[in-house]
Amino acid sequence: MSRQHSQAAFARAKRLIPGGVNSPARAFGGVGGEPIFMARGDGAYLYDVDGNRYIDYIGSWGPMIVGHAHEEVLAAVHEAAARGTSFGAPTEAESELAELIIDAVPSVEKVRLVSSGTEATMSAIRLARGYTGRDVIVKFAGNYHGHVDSLLVAAGSSAATLGVPNSPGVTEGTTRDTLVLEYNDVAALTAAFDQHGQRIAGVILEPIVGNMGCVVASPEFLNALRTQTTKHGALLIFDEVMTGFRVAYGGAQSLFNIAPDITTLGKIVGGGLPVGAYGGRAEIMDHILPAGKVFQAGTLSGNPLATAAGIATLQLLKDGHAYTRLEQLGARLEQGLRSAATSAGVAHTVTRVGSMLTFFFHPGPVTNWTTASRSDTAKYAKYFWNLIDRGIYMPCSQYEALFISTAHTNEDIDATINSAQETFAAL
Repeated sequence: MSRQHSQAAFARAKRLIPGGVNSPARAFGGVGGEPIFMARGDGAYLYDVDGNRYIDYIGSWGPMIVGHAHEEVLAAVHEAAARGTSFGAPTEAESELAELIIDAVPSVEKVRLVSSGTEATMSAIRLARGYTGRDVIVKFAGNYHGHVDSLLVAAGSSAATLGVPNSPGVTEGTTRDTLVLEYNDVAALTAAFDQHGQRIAGVILEPIVGNMGCVVASPEFLNALRTQTTKHGALLIFDEVMTGFRVAYGGAQSLFNIAPDITTLGKIVGGGLPVGAYGGRAEIMDHILPAGKVFQAGTLSGNPLATAAGIATLQLLKDGHAYTRLEQLGARLEQGLRSAATSAGVAHTVTRVGSMLTFFFHPGPVTNWTTASRSDTAKYAKYFWNLIDRGIYMPCSQYEALFISTAHTNEDIDATINSAQETFAAL
């Protein structure tokens, strides 16, 4: 498989852009080699600048749940663009997207639109502190909440892949009020609240983690989170930037029947365009300026193109049929990968929720960053490149979840399983 044009594109990019990429997740730091430059996407497929086709399991890291270049999403964006791309003034489309989010997500009564998941989590943290009058935020090792200074501590994803869990430029003072605990550790959570309960403004977590691979919160852990935050007057923040509208139309909280105080969203709510959102109970959200005093603003928040793409995508998902299809495809891929790895004698565990899945080169179970970090990343790198050569585009890190779209077919899944079987035999 030739990648001559891609190599030239990367050489050019490195002269112009730090590291040649605009986000470290694209750098292939976890698998070695050079990133592949893409030219276009269509349905379940990506085509690189050399004309090679790949079955895509990244989906722009989650947003493309209905596939690339879906005709209804494109039509909505084209219509919006013809009317103007940004006004810096309110539009009715913002309220339409807000209504769809509020109707879908059980805990959200009011929502504020922003332009990225990082903006959403940053704003949610500020709101929690402003609402409670407290300073301390609890987060969990391996959970990544965007590149917010106070949360870029023991983060997963590219921070873990690149070995920079604490970034230069993030000051000690910025992270002094961040308390990092082990994910799924009920005893540590309870002890932290016993010691610091009156200082804790909120707890933020991914209810299903995607940034140390797919790792699921236990029912005991989720119940303890809800109990401890309520008992001590702190806010529970679910970071559903990745899981919102992905694992279910109402997000992970609808699967687990746990109501957080604040929810952050992104990715799918923008249908592939830059959108984030945070929402919660009206009494909390009304502390945001101009209703309240907690400042947050953004020139392009809720811009017409992004809201159009988000509305079109959520309307495609609303009747629930997509999730039945995604579950069927996800189960087919999970079973196929398990069977192929077992037959080849490859130590592994597979974690999946709906259309979100990680194949860990680790016998498991994987319940937190400590266990996830024991995965054989060198073996994953070989797995990744073997599949690339067979036209399968998997996440370029052991510590990222893959995503399936409604555009994938049974034939795509079976081709992936067959390629994985050949790859496991080669390993």
